[in-house]
Amino acid sequence: MFQDMTKMMNESMGPFKDLVSIQTQMFEELSRHQMECTKAFLEATMQQTQAIQKCKTPAELLELQQVYVKELEKTLRSANAQNLKAMQDARAAVEKLATGSLTRFTQSK
Repeated sequence: MFQDMTKMMNESMGPFKDLVSIQTQMFEELSRHQMECTKAFLEATMQQTQAIQKCKTPAELLELQQVYVKELEKTLRSANAQNLKAMQDARAAVEKLATGSLTRFTQSK
């Protein structure tokens, strides 16, 4: 009897465990993207700082700043696309999990 109750409890907790797993994967992916983005920003800033020292005219400085801003924008757009994909994948997995759980629930009644 105790084993049956334990088995039933584990089965009923299955979807919740799956949900936690989906969320964990999503947050790991988002964190990895954040770290990559931060690293790219730091590297770009260090390169920019070194390049600024070599500028001789205001026009060179302006051009350098424009290139720097475009690179940062490109990095942000890429990070945004990756983050959006991670969230959409998680949403699809949660929807699939919810649909499967509801189907099992309605079939068991």
